[in-house]
Amino acid sequence: MSDDEDEYEYDSDASMEEDNQQDDDQQDDDSIAYDYPSGSEEEEEIDDINVKLENEYYSAKDLREDDKDQAKETFENVIRMEKEALNDGNDDSDGTGDKVGQWTFKALKQLLKLKMRYGEYEDAKEGYRKLLQCISNPNIDGVSPNDVEKSINGMLDRVTAMFQEVISASEPGQGSSMKYDVYDSTISLFHPSHGARPNERLWFKTNLKYGQLLYESKETAKLQTVIQDLLNNSNDSNLMEIYALQIQLYSRLKDNKKLREISSKAMKVQSGVPHPRTIALIQELGGKMHMASREFEAANHAFFQAFKSYDEAGDDARLRCLKYLVLASMLHASSINPFDSQEVRPFKKDPEIVAMTNLVDAFHNNEITTFEKIVNESGIMDDEFIREYLADLLRTIRMQVLENVIRPYTRISLDALSRELNGIPRKDVESLLVAAILSGKLDGRIDQVNGILLKNTDVHRGSNTHTSSMETDTNIGRGISSGTKGEKDDMIPWGGNSISVSSCSAMEKLMEELESLTMAVTAANSKVVNHHLSTRMRVS
Repeated sequence: MSDDEDEYEYDSDASMEEDNQQDDDQQDDDSIAYDYPSGSEEEEEIDDINVKLENEYYSAKDLREDDKDQAKETFENVIRMEKEALNDGNDDSDGTGDKVGQWTFKALKQLLKLKMRYGEYEDAKEGYRKLLQCISNPNIDGVSPNDVEKSINGMLDRVTAMFQEVISASEPGQGSSMKYDVYDSTISLFHPSHGARPNERLWFKTNLKYGQLLYESKETAKLQTVIQDLLNNSNDSNLMEIYALQIQLYSRLKDNKKLREISSKAMKVQSGVPHPRTIALIQELGGKMHMASREFEAANHAFFQAFKSYDEAGDDARLRCLKYLVLASMLHASSINPFDSQEVRPFKKDPEIVAMTNLVDAFHNNEITTFEKIVNESGIMDDEFIREYLADLLRTIRMQVLENVIRPYTRISLDALSRELNGIPRKDVESLLVAAILSGKLDGRIDQVNGILLKNTDVHRGSNTHTSSMETDTNIGRGISSGTKGEKDDMIPWGGNSISVSSCSAMEKLMEELESLTMAVTAANSKVVNHHLSTRMRVS
C-alpha cells in the first residue's frame, strides 16, 4: 500500500468503497475528548504530556520516508513516554498490569505497518502480538471498540494483500506463516465463547476474511475447519455469508450434490439482511452448478439474477457474470438476445462486453465464420469457465446452422455440409447429423457410402425423384456433388446403397408379382365358370 494509504483503516462492511474510507489517525484524533485546563497544575501537566505525545507521534510519522529506523525508534519512544506518564514511572515486568493509552495503541499500529511494508515478517508477527496484547489489556484507556474493530480489519486487509504479493513473488513460506499467526491469534482473542476479549461481530468477520483467504490459496482442509467453527458459533443472521463460503468450496471441489444442498439451504434463509454481493455470489455459483448439470435454462436465469445483484452492489463482477449469462443463453439456444433486456442493455457497448455482444449477434444470425473468428481472436477464451464450455458452444451453433442449411432439401452431401460449417471434418458432420436424428430434430438417414444425407420425406416419392433446387448450377456448392451437371446425372440414384431402400424396392416388386398372379388366377377361374355354364346350357 502507498504511504497515504497507511493512514486509512477500512470498515469491515462488505462495500469497502474508497470514497467512504477515512484517515484512521484523523478519526482517532477527532474522537479524543480533551479536557482543557481549568487552572489546576495537574490538568496542565496532563495537557502538556498529551501535547508532547502527539508531537512525538507525528514527528515519527514524518520520518517514515527518510529514515525508517529513526521512525521506529521515535514510535518506541512514544510508547515509553505514555507508559511512564500513565503508570507514574512504575514498570510492570510483563506489561499486563500497566495502563496503556491511545498513543501507545496508535504507535504500535504504525510500527506494525512499517515492519510489514519492508517484509520484516518475524518482527511484524511480534508487533502484531504486542498490538493484540494492548487491545486485550483491561486497563486500556482512550480506545473505543470501534477503533479496535477498524484497526484489526485494516491490519487483516494488509496481511491479506501482503500474502498475495508474496505468492506472486513465489516466496510463500514466510508470508504463509505470518498469515496463520495473525489470523489464528485474532480469532482466538475475539472468540465469543472462550476469547480473552469476546467480540462476536469482529470474530465472525475475521473468520470470513480468513476463510476467503484460504479459499484463494486453495487450502481446502483448513477452510473446512474454519467453516465448521463458523457454523458452530454463529447465529442464524450470519448463515447466508457462511453458506456463500461453503458454496465456493464445493464449487471448486465440483461436488454438485453438496453444492445443490447448500444452495437450497441458502435460498431458504429468512433471518438477517445479507449484502447484495453475498446474494450475487450464491446466485453466480448456483448458475455454474446448473451449467455443470447441463441445465442451461436454469443457469441462464441464475446468472441473470446474479448480474442484477452485482449491479445493485456496484460490483465490477457484474461484467463477468454478464459474460456467463450470454454463454448460458447461447448454450440454451434461446432465441432471445440477452442484450435486449432493460437491465443489460446499458452494458452492450462496454469495452469488456463488446466481444460478447458481437458473439451473440453472430450466433443469432447463424454467421458461423464470424462466430469462430470472434472466439479465436477476441480473448473471450481467457476466462477459464467460458473456455470449459467452448466445445459445447461450437457444437450448439453448428447444430443450429446445420438445421438451417438442410431445411429446404431432401438430400444433401456431407461434403457440402462440411463447407457450410466452416470446413469441419466429415466425421464431425456425421456426428452432428446422428445427434439430430436421435433427438428427433431430423427425420432422415445417412448414406455413408456416397456421403449423402437422405431425408425420409423422399422415400414415398420413388427412387428417381430429384430435388430441382439441388440440381441447379447455382446451388451446386450445396448439392450432392461438387462437379458439373453432367457428373450429377451419372450419379447413382439416391438410396441405391441403402439397405432399407433396396428392401423397399424388392417388396414393391413382390407386391406387383402377387397382384399379377392374383389377376391371372381370377381370370382363369372366370374361364372355368363360363365353360361350366356353357356345358349346362347345351345339355338343357
